[in-house]
Amino acid sequence: MSRGYRGESRGGEKARRAADDALPLCALVGRPNVGKSSLFNRLVGGRPALVEDMPGVTRDRRYGVAEWIGARFRVVDTGGLDPSAEGILKAMRKQTLVAVDEADVVVFVLDAKEGVTSVDSDVARLLRRAGKTVIIAANKVDNAGREAASSEIFALGFPNVFLISASHGRGVGDLLDAVVEALGPATRAERPVEAPPPPRRTKKAVVVKSEDRDEDATDEDTTEEDEAADEAAAEIEAAREAARGPLRLAFIGKPNVGKSSLVNRLLGAERVLVHDSPGTTRDPIDTPFSFAGREYVLVDTAGLRRRRSIETLTEHVAAKMTRDQLERCDVAALVIDAREGATAEDARLAGLIEEAGRAAVVILNKKDLVSRAEIDKRLEATRDQLTFISYAPILLSSASTGAGVTAIPSAATKVLTAASRRIPTGQLNKFFQQVVTTQPPPSGAHGRHVKLFYVTETSVCPPTFVVSTNHPTDIGQSYRRFLVNQLRKAYGFEGTPIRVVFRARKQKDDSARKGARKEARREQDEH
Repeated sequence: MSRGYRGESRGGEKARRAADDALPLCALVGRPNVGKSSLFNRLVGGRPALVEDMPGVTRDRRYGVAEWIGARFRVVDTGGLDPSAEGILKAMRKQTLVAVDEADVVVFVLDAKEGVTSVDSDVARLLRRAGKTVIIAANKVDNAGREAASSEIFALGFPNVFLISASHGRGVGDLLDAVVEALGPATRAERPVEAPPPPRRTKKAVVVKSEDRDEDATDEDTTEEDEAADEAAAEIEAAREAARGPLRLAFIGKPNVGKSSLVNRLLGAERVLVHDSPGTTRDPIDTPFSFAGREYVLVDTAGLRRRRSIETLTEHVAAKMTRDQLERCDVAALVIDAREGATAEDARLAGLIEEAGRAAVVILNKKDLVSRAEIDKRLEATRDQLTFISYAPILLSSASTGAGVTAIPSAATKVLTAASRRIPTGQLNKFFQQVVTTQPPPSGAHGRHVKLFYVTETSVCPPTFVVSTNHPTDIGQSYRRFLVNQLRKAYGFEGTPIRVVFRARKQKDDSARKGARKEARREQDEH
């Protein structure tokens, strides 16, 4: 389903979602590899669905909103429909039949180059029994020469047949006209008008002026600190305003650890396909979800494996899409099979989450398959392995029994709140002075004395602190880790990485200042 922009208010997002959910639905149905996902991308804009020239790439239901000459309607992309399929294709068929049952109009997509196959005939019989309005889209008609070869498609008995090319856009406008006409006046529903967000108010940050401030510090330094604090406060307030919208929770992990099962358990329905075969999920699937008065978007992603283990282009693209979700999500849920505990591959994924700066929770799933004594060992091994995100809480769950699943959205909210926390500048500098007095930074190269002047939290998600110093390059990683640990000890920040950046204090024009003072003294002597 389409998603509001980051700064959209929660009320505006809910109103928009409610309006979209009320729109009539058009389902794209057909056997595998006839171009349904290409047509979906053409209708909803952009490239939100994975496309490749091989059957079975799309496996879940993927929703979007299409707009055409003032009309709006929902579109659902489905996996290939083969009534006689077994295995994972049979599971895909179940997902497709759910979409057909939901739909107001069905667009039956065929491959005009291959003509009508026996599977197409079986799908046509199934759609006739469903009693839905069916429009045929004969795809891959890239030139007029192929129109004659498509005549057999009319023999299927559906009156509305359109020859199109989803990749080139040929004939898609006529198809859209027919879909809008079949869906009727409901496509003309107006979008809710959103009220403008209230103006943000920012306070001038309070700066602690220590009596034992460095002798080189001047009133200009205080002004610099004030300006930095004001800019930081404004930026943080903007980020916090954006974070008030739906929490985007992405489930990340290796293949077959239960990500889709957890999403389905939270939703209370089989929204995404689940199968024993690893790699069932290909496209990231976004699903709106409400829990305890909070709005979420659950994102089920493809399982990630080491690059050398990826064999096909589909897997490469799916892995890229999953990594992109780390940049878009608010919280990453790293799902691990409790029977194995965290492995080196899970540690690599933890490193990706930390590098993206995302708040995180770790989920040991399938706990019902592990004894109590073994669970304790898995927990200990997981903590030892996931040093990159040792700050993340570890949850135990079972998607099959439901145990511990409802704790996931609550934990995600908690860590996002921590990641959005802003420490007042005055309080932060008072704490900072105590830390530096107790443990000053080591001397730099050639015994240079390293001075730390003040600190400002410049952004949230993740919390980022900029420290003003005279020699930023002389501060090593060990002292950076020390400051991060002290910040966690004082303020918590559970579930979120912390960034500490050292920046050189703005250089003053000493010669100009000295010249100005000398001139002032000369004028005073003259008088």
